[in-house]
Amino acid sequence: MYIYPTIEIMDGKAVDRVDGSHETPAAFEMSPIDAARKFAAAGADCLHVVDVDGTLQGGRHNADLICEIIDNVAVPVQVAGGIRTTSSVHWWFERGAYRVCLGTAAVKDRSLVREACAAFPERILATIASRGTKVVIEGWREETSFDAIELATSLEETGIVEIVYVDLDRDKNPQEHSLVKTMNMGEALGIPVISSGTVKTLDDVAILKYLPNIGGAIIGRALFSGSVDLEAALVTSRVSYTPSRLI
Repeated sequence: MYIYPTIEIMDGKAVDRVDGSHETPAAFEMSPIDAARKFAAAGADCLHVVDVDGTLQGGRHNADLICEIIDNVAVPVQVAGGIRTTSSVHWWFERGAYRVCLGTAAVKDRSLVREACAAFPERILATIASRGTKVVIEGWREETSFDAIELATSLEETGIVEIVYVDLDRDKNPQEHSLVKTMNMGEALGIPVISSGTVKTLDDVAILKYLPNIGGAIIGRALFSGSVDLEAALVTSRVSYTPSRLI
């Protein structure tokens, strides 16, 4: 299982969107570029960088900063946030992005998804965020009528390489609820699932590793706060480990 440290950027700062809120995001003390260098030095497999302003408005709002990260770290960078046109997909790959994640566009513009997957095979992901079972888009502000698993299943045929799954109820429900929802998503799909925001402790890394069809974990708050050590998470993702709460 791969570990993806995430850096969510809003107004040029690395932020934490508790409960998926953009109204009062908590800004981390570490700058995005310093965080990227720290995670890369610790051995990160790949960085997951999100233009939060882009998710809210569409388009590129922190592109210069994200490009600086791409140019200054020695690990691949996958980019998400506000990528809603074919030209934007091409723009990011031309700037050195390793992979591109489509969120709102994956729900609203299936032809764009197919075109992107045809142009960049094995390099396009779809991000599905849900509250309850329903998918939310436009920066997690608009609820759709789509069921998360049904949407993910329908996206498989477009050629996307993986699904990034975000359970937005993760901060108000017991941790086991998010793990079960993630497990259900993995079981339903033929392509791997990357769990986003589920990891709060090292034990969560170990549990995710043994869930069916989970290809990776995106970790942000737990790394910035120090509740999870990246090097330990990387080791745990690669070797046998028994979570303490299962002993």
